[in-house]
Amino acid sequence: MAKRRPVTNLLALAVLTVVGRRPMHPYEMASVLRARDKDQDMPIKWGSLYTVVRNLHKHGFLEAVESGRQGARPERTVYRITDAGRHEAADWTRELLSTPEREPTAFEAGLSVMGGLGPDEVGALLRERLARLEEQIEADRRALEAERAELPRLFVVESEYALAMRAAQAAWVRSLVAELDGGHVPRDRGVAGLPPHRRPAGRAGGPGRPRHAGRLTGQARRRCCNTAAGRISHPKRSPGHEKASTTIAGLPFTDR
Repeated sequence: MAKRRPVTNLLALAVLTVVGRRPMHPYEMASVLRARDKDQDMPIKWGSLYTVVRNLHKHGFLEAVESGRQGARPERTVYRITDAGRHEAADWTRELLSTPEREPTAFEAGLSVMGGLGPDEVGALLRERLARLEEQIEADRRALEAERAELPRLFVVESEYALAMRAAQAAWVRSLVAELDGGHVPRDRGVAGLPPHRRPAGRAGGPGRPRHAGRLTGQARRRCCNTAAGRISHPKRSPGHEKASTTIAGLPFTDR
């Protein structure tokens, strides 16, 4: 579980990182972070920078060392990192590297409700996404090669990771599109669209079955319900049909 921190905005970690090099005023902090494209690595709202700096100062992670004014410009306060700030930055970095966090994306949100669309439209939309992903992957590869020519490996690992994740997503989408094109989409089965062999067990779990057998997580149940309530459907199965097995994006589903 992530540790509760006095300042939770990731921009605070970026600020501590750059101020750890040398004292700066907030305007210079923003300039350095922009030059490093830090907003490509983490969600940053530049308008909150001064609030973040004030909070870091309030909690003892930064300290003011001087204030000055040049001509008609507003007064600028220069901050430096404290020992507590260095400890916080190091501890926060260790947590981010070592602890996987559930980070839902907009794409996951779309997948969770795609049952409201027809399979042809879903397939067309995913093919459109795949084409864009492939364009982005090619652009990312060119950019990464340029970075590798100028920077040590340590400074391009986040670009390598972003490229690997985009490529993995493209491979998964490509597989799902192929399965949709082949007609392998979830059918409306059983209770709330759940395949019969995955219906949730009763409270007692039934004779000889563990109490948790057959249960789905709340997230999986909601996804199945979304599919059942949507428009993706197939002709009714004829009586006496034989049990058929199919897969959806690599997951087995069995008709019976």
